[in-house]
Parts: sequence; structure tokens; C-alpha cells
Amino acid sequence: MRPRGPCGRTPRRTRLIYASKRKTEEVDAESLARLGRLDPKLLYPLKHRGEDSQAHLALIRSREALVACRTQLVNHVRGAVKSFGHRLPRCPARSFHKRAKEHIPEALLPALGPVLEQIGSLTQRIREYDRQLETLSEEHYPETELLRQVEGIGPLTALTFVLTLEDPSRFAKSRSVGAYLGLVPARDQSGERDPQKRISKEGDEMLRKLLVGSAHYILGPFGSDSDLRRHGEKIASRGGKNAKKRAVVAVARKLAVLVHSLWLSAEVYDPLRNTHRSAVRAA
Repeated sequence: MRPRGPCGRTPRRTRLIYASKRKTEEVDAESLARLGRLDPKLLYPLKHRGEDSQAHLALIRSREALVACRTQLVNHVRGAVKSFGHRLPRCPARSFHKRAKEHIPEALLPALGPVLEQIGSLTQRIREYDRQLETLSEEHYPETELLRQVEGIGPLTALTFVLTLEDPSRFAKSRSVGAYLGLVPARDQSGERDPQKRISKEGDEMLRKLLVGSAHYILGPFGSDSDLRRHGEKIASRGGKNAKKRAVVAVARKLAVLVHSLWLSAEVYDPLRNTHRSAVRAA
């Protein structure tokens, strides 16, 4: 039977419950009980980010805004050329303004030439941000080197992770970081109904995207052998709809847990640590 609140109102009338990403019968009942006694645990503590961290994180977000603008302009150029009956070759965004110009029909150059110049200007600004963030990591956040031991974690992802979490001791367990960044499945269980849902996507969206991008690299053709890669390949090998997407998300979640653990322990990273342990036990 579904638990009911005061005056016969069901939990569906309580936003704390129906909007929760962890909705189960037990959690519903506990939330109603806490509401009934005005439990202080319903109020989550706030931790304000330091002024320096906020300013440094603003650099990363400004860079992200320029990347989004460049992507939109690149897509505009490709769309315009395609509608003209041509197709531009594949190339990295950082070199698009140079390689695309020679393939654009002459009739479209007056319209797209200034756009290519703007793309080139944005690329230069993004490179300046990259150099600035690299210097920032070396001078103010040496702990990012611990995170960059993991293949696929670059300077941008490491610095964003450190600035977003700021204090690793905020989390009693490293496993909590995956849920904090919205990389665990949401739940909407009620009675016998417990549908399989997608990840909650709570927390910082930019850091979540960076970790997913790192997971793509780990599972991609340039990723080397590691426990993370083997874990993702095992999930992808099960087949079924969206198996590869689930593998990427699973690796991103384990990646968040791993880099937080490295940050706390300051250990030397062994890509095949679990594999070596299993081999020793089997011997």
C-alpha cells in the first residue's frame, strides 16, 4: 500500500517526493515522517565556493561558451555548403577555418568568408584560454597532476573536477561522486512499479560532459588497455539497445569515483590494478 500523508494526501502531492530522483517506497515513507516532525535533515547544508575558485571556474565556463559558439558557426557553414549541393571534408574544429575555405563554392564565399574568419578568431581565443588554464593548473592546483595520471583525463577535465568539487573530503565515499554528478540511474519506484530510468543528470553539467568525453576516449581506438576499458567493453559486449551508450556512462561513473579516490590518496595510478589483483588471487 502506498504511504499517505496528512489529511489523506498521497506522496504525489509532496514535491519533495514526486520530484526526487531517488523515489522508492522506503524513501517516500521516510520523507513523510521527516516532514511530519519538521526534521532538520530535510535542510541540506550549503558550501559556498571560494572566490578564487569561482573566478577560475569562470575561465573554464567562458572557454566552454566560445567552443559552443564555434560549433554553431561550423555547423552553419557545413549546412550552407550542403544545401548548395556540396559537402565539406571532415576535419578538427581547430583547423576548420583553414581547410574549409578551399572547398567552399565561389558563389558562397561572400556569405561564408566572414564566418570563417570569425571561426578562426574564436579558435585563437580558445587556444589562449587553454594556455591560461594550463598555467593555472601548474601554479595553483598541483593536485590536478594526480588526476591526469588516468589516460583520457586532460588538463581541462582535471582542473574542472578540482574546482567543481573543491574539497574532496566533502564526500564520505568516493562512490558518492558519481551520484553527485548525475551519472547514476534515477529511480521512480512505487509499489510493484520500478521502471528502469536513465541517469539523473543532476549536478554540474559541464563536468559530466567532460567525464563522458574522457570515457569515449578510453573506449575509443586510441585508448590503451586498462580496468576502465575492460569494464566498458564487458558492458558493451552484452549487446542490446544502446549498449555502447550504457558502457560509456558506466565508464564515466567509474572514472569520477577513481579520480576522486586518487585525489584523496595521492597514490600512483595502476591502469590494471584490479586485473593484477585477480591474477594474484587466482595463482
